[in-house]
Amino acid sequence: MTTLVFSYSHADEALRNELEKHLSPLKRTGKITTWHDRRIVPGQEFEHQIDLYFSQADIILLLISSDFINSDYCYEVEMTNALERHHRGEVVVIPVILRDCAWQQLPFGSIMAATIDGKPITRFASHDEGYVQVVDAVSRAIANMEAKKPQQSSQHRSSVPAHPMLQATDTILTPRSSNLSLPKSFTDLDKDLARRKGFEYIARYFENSLDELKKRHAGLEADFHQRDADSFTCAVYANGSKVGQCGIWRGSSHMGFGDICYSQNGVTHNSCNESLSVADNGQTLGFRPMMGFGYSNSRDSLLTNEGMAGHLWDMFFASIQQRSR
Repeated sequence: MTTLVFSYSHADEALRNELEKHLSPLKRTGKITTWHDRRIVPGQEFEHQIDLYFSQADIILLLISSDFINSDYCYEVEMTNALERHHRGEVVVIPVILRDCAWQQLPFGSIMAATIDGKPITRFASHDEGYVQVVDAVSRAIANMEAKKPQQSSQHRSSVPAHPMLQATDTILTPRSSNLSLPKSFTDLDKDLARRKGFEYIARYFENSLDELKKRHAGLEADFHQRDADSFTCAVYANGSKVGQCGIWRGSSHMGFGDICYSQNGVTHNSCNESLSVADNGQTLGFRPMMGFGYSNSRDSLLTNEGMAGHLWDMFFASIQQRSR
């Protein structure tokens, strides 16, 4: 069985918990056993236990964020020791970029990250999509390690002492759930800030996307108009003819709309093609589409700002692509 250890900042504990749940298929099939410092029991020496498990791990996941990089212990002790073992071929180190941060020029920047192009988990429309890529990266690492192991007879294997981490399964690695986080509560201020920042992100996303669209396609022109702090409109023209338009605005809950509304007829305030409302999953705030056209499983998904902007852009751009054929 492969032993996997998490190196992470406690500020990212909720994200680590989510990742560990996604690794459950590998646990249930006997592929891995996992460890992190929350499994240290009272009475044990903290640093000694961390050194012990990091020195015995087969795979070390570096859960990268600004908090990880800022932590002297994570960066100077755990990461440094992990990379030394990695370069000696004793362990496989896999960086998992959790949140946007300047990581590419750091010592682990040359190692292939778990997600495609090192995309941060929090930039996926749904965190689940990113975690699935991490599980796939771990599975491939396990397959590579197993392929390199010399074939041993059952007699020889029985004479080899069990891995120290596996011997400790009934003591330090006592079987228990990793889902121990209690629900968080969010204030009206938290939700108002999420609405405002979410709308501002969408506006920047659309404006930048339209600029790039014009650069890539000769004959296309685009008009982005910020009507006020709470609404904007977009239009795309091919050789002077309008091929697509939309309006996006912050909604009014008393009118039965969501917090952010989208319409292919501009800013209407009395009808929309899609609306999204602030929601939480007990740990983080996000946005839930109310109609979900063009977004798979959107009724059950909590979108990040980027996921929300991408969802609305896809609706807007679909008509332009259709008319450009």
